[in-house]
Amino acid sequence: MDEQLLAYDRGRADGIAGCRDHAGSTHPDTGADYRMGFLDGRIEVFHLLAAARRIVDEADGGPLR
Repeated sequence: MDEQLLAYDRGRADGIAGCRDHAGSTHPDTGADYRMGFLDGRIEVFHLLAAARRIVDEADGGPLR
């Protein structure tokens, strides 16, 4: 179980950084955990960027201004 959690954590960190580890994603025992962590990391980045866009839009008076 610890190996799966570590693989998920590595995948999440790589997802946030935006660089996938091919060996980690294709590992026969922990590859799925790594890929799920990677996806969660990318989703977190998406949410952060969306929040930044909302802040900028509100400061500018809305989109397209």
